[in-house]
Amino acid sequence: MRIGYGYDAHRLKSSRPCILCGVEIPCDFGPDGHSDADVPVHALIDALLGAAALGDLGTYFPPSDESWRGADSIEMLRSISNIISGNGYSLGNADITIVLESPRLSQYVPEMRARLAGALCTDTGRISVKATTEEKMGFTGDGTGISATAVVLLETCELLD
Repeated sequence: MRIGYGYDAHRLKSSRPCILCGVEIPCDFGPDGHSDADVPVHALIDALLGAAALGDLGTYFPPSDESWRGADSIEMLRSISNIISGNGYSLGNADITIVLESPRLSQYVPEMRARLAGALCTDTGRISVKATTEEKMGFTGDGTGISATAVVLLETCELLD
């Protein structure tokens, strides 16, 4: 078994789509970044790659590469999932925490879990998504940013020839 941890944070920008775990959240702002800036997916990708000791998000999707501008992070996750399984690992489980003052995300969590499970070719019972605030403290609490953490457990599996 291998454990990985990931973290990501972005500034929030007005009139930018707010896509979290592949789900568009209706609001007037969203994370600013090179791709679609799906912060929890980026944290999850880093956790997966870290557990397998295969680098990080920037190794595979460098922000200096214009071909990734506006990229769909769920498709990036699907690609990393294939790399992880190609290296002999399967997902035991993933636990993601999104830190955002508003809007409230609880109603979107089931769809988020389903989108992540679909990209990882697993069932939703292996995916946990939680949302919290920082009680008005720091960059997430004052509404200028969003952060997310992810932890994963990878299990080794036999590769077929």
